[in-house]
Amino acid sequence: MTMHSKAYIFKQQQLLVDNDFQLPLVERLWDDLNLSTDGEVIARDLKEDELIPEGYQLVPIRQLVQVWSRPQFEEACRAVQLLEWRRNHRYCSHCGHPAQQHVTQYSMVCTSCGYSQYPRINPCVITIVTRGKDEILLAKHTRTKTQMYTLIAGFVEVGETLEDAVRREIQEEVGLQVKNIQYLASQPWPFPSNLMLAFKAEYHAGDIQIAEHELSDARFFRFDQLPEIPFKGSIAHAMIMHVMHGTPVADDSKEWL
Repeated sequence: MTMHSKAYIFKQQQLLVDNDFQLPLVERLWDDLNLSTDGEVIARDLKEDELIPEGYQLVPIRQLVQVWSRPQFEEACRAVQLLEWRRNHRYCSHCGHPAQQHVTQYSMVCTSCGYSQYPRINPCVITIVTRGKDEILLAKHTRTKTQMYTLIAGFVEVGETLEDAVRREIQEEVGLQVKNIQYLASQPWPFPSNLMLAFKAEYHAGDIQIAEHELSDARFFRFDQLPEIPFKGSIAHAMIMHVMHGTPVADDSKEWL
């Protein structure tokens, strides 16, 4: 009997789903990446010459965060990141020989020297800065084509604590000093392999001076005068709702609020 698996089939950052945003069931191939021990869930790349099946479409992952539950989105994040890891580590970074995926773990093992290359995650801090009881700091990125304002975020550097990264990013991008830094939650963000670590902090000192190569605008907005903000399903949206309404950033039901 032929076994069919639930499949995450990607073309770059787009996922193959039907009109109801459901995944296809496909016959397993020898080079599929198993996401479950029983092989019931797999991931693969859509080949360049492969046609999109009738009734299916390629949808950007960012769009799915708005219609899927948190567990569904997290599994998709895991799938696309593991595919990219396998694709980018086909050769050993030590000696250059071909690498093969380990049979029982996510490791690309060199066929010559035996060196193992494991998936990597890039930690990023994202911070909501409050001033007083009814203001939050929002910024507009230079690369943004819409009028959306969002929170300050950036990668954690080598040798840095998460709190140091929060202070540095706020200082570098808007010239402000913050205090009372508190961890809130986290969210996988596969663009390409990031883990967003959410913090809130209070304004301490300084005047806004934007890093013009990064931002086109930044200012404190009153709760009742917010501009366009990130879409529901993103951790930035949940953080803003948390500060304004006291809702949790993520709850035990694993739904993004």
